[in-house]
Amino acid sequence: MLDKLGGIALQNESLKWLLTPVQFKQELLTRIANATNVIYIAALYLEDDEAGREVLEALLAAKAANPELKIVVLVDYHRARRGLIGHKGDSGNYIMYRKAMAAAKAPFDILGVPVKSREFLGVLHLKGFIIDDAVIFSGASINNIYFKQNDKYRFDRYHVLESAELSRSMGEFIEQHLISDPAVCPLTQDSSDEKCPDKNDMRTFKTRLSRSDYQFESTRIGNRVTPLVGLGRKKNKLNEVVIKLVDESTESLFICTPYFNPPNSLVRALTRHLRNGKSIDIVVGDKTANDFYIPPEKDFSTIGALPYMYEQTLRKFVKRQQWAIENGQLRIHLWKDGINSYHLKGISADGKKHLITGSNLNPRAWALDLENGLLLHDDSGVWKQSFEAEQEFILQHTEKLFHYSQIETVQKYPAPVKKIMTRIKRLKADLLLKRIL
Repeated sequence: MLDKLGGIALQNESLKWLLTPVQFKQELLTRIANATNVIYIAALYLEDDEAGREVLEALLAAKAANPELKIVVLVDYHRARRGLIGHKGDSGNYIMYRKAMAAAKAPFDILGVPVKSREFLGVLHLKGFIIDDAVIFSGASINNIYFKQNDKYRFDRYHVLESAELSRSMGEFIEQHLISDPAVCPLTQDSSDEKCPDKNDMRTFKTRLSRSDYQFESTRIGNRVTPLVGLGRKKNKLNEVVIKLVDESTESLFICTPYFNPPNSLVRALTRHLRNGKSIDIVVGDKTANDFYIPPEKDFSTIGALPYMYEQTLRKFVKRQQWAIENGQLRIHLWKDGINSYHLKGISADGKKHLITGSNLNPRAWALDLENGLLLHDDSGVWKQSFEAEQEFILQHTEKLFHYSQIETVQKYPAPVKKIMTRIKRLKADLLLKRIL
């Protein structure tokens, strides 16, 4: 399937790797300042903090300098209208958007995309910073931690693709399937005449999105990139490609995921891969590198149990595949770097096909959220060394697991965590929670 999958032709020099949050931030701000025709930004959120305001100010400056420049920012509607989890008194990022555009001489659109009628049922997890004829692709959103604005950072992957056709295809998708849909609304409306999307439009939006796809001038030969989008369990091309990457790999896989909670179909594919004598490297965040980890010395809240739930899923998988670890086929790398967090996603197969994506490779991403990704076909092998260099950089702050017993059991967890996880198990709610969190 993958060899026959059409893509957009890419020149060897059209792909660039950025390795750090600082490089990502600088690239984004430089390209915004130099933009001449169009900027589309799609992210889960643009936060009301120093980094978010810096990007917003850069966009406003670019628009003021060139009023003909088209700028559209798309974020998740529900996420923009609430405060941070566990934080009180935060009224949501849309307040910042509203104030900024009211004061701007040359305002632009900041749109809220309600993928589902409720945030827990699905969010906008579409990624991409489309600036003129280039696409910066990363799983990162826009805030202090993703940009390493201060001392703390959230590690992600960042790639720049110079392709007018890819930029056109992704921009056209945004125009046709998001901007023009009645469920999508401005987040910059004045409070006195604010109009929220119709509830029926929101309820039916997921159906329209599930039928959407990227359209592009396709080739099946040479180095190319295939843009992929998916929503829901049925006919989800992005999910299908992930399974095919595993099944069609002949030698090895290199997988990045923030936490280990794969859908059952992916677990079965990984197990088949190992049983067929092939190898897998999985780089996963330590529980302390999870977004929701709460150190024991701080006040605990229920959401803090999530990293521990994911850790137990990893322990279960490693225990079942201990034989593959012992014969060298399976290598689990736990990422940890002080107080920083880990947010990398993607799969490389045989050093020839590389999926860069914002998808978490979990049941929620595969069924509820609007996700996208770019599949890079390296037929000539010209990018192989660069991807290997990126992998070596990723592995710098990892510890290799040799036995499942290196992962803590529930009995060793802090008392509040142990209490919650025992209650969840007693109520048999763990399967449900793993599907929606």
